[in-house]
Amino acid sequence: MNQPLAEALTHLRMGNQSFLITFYEEQRDHFARWARRQHQLEPAAAHELLRGVLVDFYDQVADGRLTKLPPDLRNYLYGMAQEQIQAQKTTAELPQVEAGRRQLLLRVFSQLGPDCQQVLMYFYFRGYNFEKVAGKMGFANATVARIQKTSCLRKLLDLQARLLSGGGAEAGASAAAV
Repeated sequence: MNQPLAEALTHLRMGNQSFLITFYEEQRDHFARWARRQHQLEPAAAHELLRGVLVDFYDQVADGRLTKLPPDLRNYLYGMAQEQIQAQKTTAELPQVEAGRRQLLLRVFSQLGPDCQQVLMYFYFRGYNFEKVAGKMGFANATVARIQKTSCLRKLLDLQARLLSGGGAEAGASAAAV
């Protein structure tokens, strides 16, 4: 990591990921030790987690959600990893009813077309506004993105209602196939 952090941020925005690759190569063993000590993760799982965190970090920079590098990048990235691990633990500890509801929703979500899945992911999980969704999806403007999101959400709820009511052999069969 010889290049200054401000220069690295500029390079990341332009799509040059060499800074992140270098960070990964320099930090992966240290990260694996930290993950094993703090969270009992095996090295392979720790390396996968670090790669995922670096991809999330890159997305934050590329999307403009992160406009300047944190003063201590390593602590920032380890904090992101900590949050992901906590989220996984929280999900694992959900009551069975909630876990079942989430599994049903994931099954129904997987029945949506890829465009609907992407629109809903961008809006609800990435927190993109309609302008950004429109840009990412190639829609004419934010209004089109809003209409698409509403349409996709309506499809998701209709599929869920059909599956819950047991209506239609094709809904049950396609849900079982997923």
